Amino acid sequence: MESSSTRAKNPILLLRWMAIAEAISFLVLLGVAMPLKHVWGKPLAVLLVGSAHGGLFLLFCWSLVRVVQNANWPRGRVLLVFVSSLLPFGPFVIDRRVLQWAAEWRPASRAD
Repeated sequence: MESSSTRAKNPILLLRWMAIAEAISFLVLLGVAMPLKHVWGKPLAVLLVGSAHGGLFLLFCWSLVRVVQNANWPRGRVLLVFVSSLLPFGPFVIDRRVLQWAAEWRPASRAD
């Protein structure tokens, strides 16, 4: 059975949460902030939501790099996860797969 400390250190779970947060911010940017700017003349919405989305995207990329370093994912999987982040609903579409990959992850054993 997996301990809570192992689960907490799973870089794939962090990647999953970053992907979901980034996807939600992307949808808010497209569905709320952009109409506020272009229909109602409120450009501040895009500035605020766009900045938050940009920061979350950078955190997502950092999380993906951590997964590449710690989970030894094949390039195709890394590319799939990255490309999905560029599509509005992409992270939600692959979320079940990411959960499966997270369940399969095991930390590297240390030789003491």
